[in-house]
Amino acid sequence: MGKAQETRMVILQKAFELIYANGYKTTSIDQIIATTQVTKGAFFYHFKTKDQMGVAIIKDLLMPRLAENILKPLQTDRNPLEAIYQLIESLLTKNDFLKIEFGCPVANFTHEMSPWNTDFNKVLKDLISQWTKAMTETIENGKGKGFVRNDVDAGQVTLFVLSGYWGIRNFGKLKNTKAVYKDYLIALKSYLNTLQ
Repeated sequence: MGKAQETRMVILQKAFELIYANGYKTTSIDQIIATTQVTKGAFFYHFKTKDQMGVAIIKDLLMPRLAENILKPLQTDRNPLEAIYQLIESLLTKNDFLKIEFGCPVANFTHEMSPWNTDFNKVLKDLISQWTKAMTETIENGKGKGFVRNDVDAGQVTLFVLSGYWGIRNFGKLKNTKAVYKDYLIALKSYLNTLQ
């Protein structure tokens, strides 16, 4: 990775940390520049606008993490219901990238930017589409292997599981304790068991 690419990634990482903690709209370019210690010229060399940088955060930081931490665990030959449960449990209780007090970064961007910015909307739809497709496919594959009942609608299950995940992340933000995740995980396991 060349110097320019390293600088770009430093800007994206530091900007993400500020935005994740403070919100997209309240984080200014000047705050990002001060945190990264790059010049304003260096910032604008890489990003013409703050929105261009925000979209790059989703594409270049969050999507690779999605692929590694979410898509890969769902691409399995084992019981998909166990894989889904373990994925959600890991995201809630073991993932150091995700902070309870700040919630889910994808959900935060969606709430804050998707309704007003078509570029954000498009890249967020792409990210969520990858996640829903992977989960739906693993459930469908589980049907063929006898792990999941044939009458189960994989798309509905995916929507339900992801909606619950985003929702409990918001409860976590409010309570600022992982203890709120316990009851959700018990209910999720119970629900997934009904699909066998």
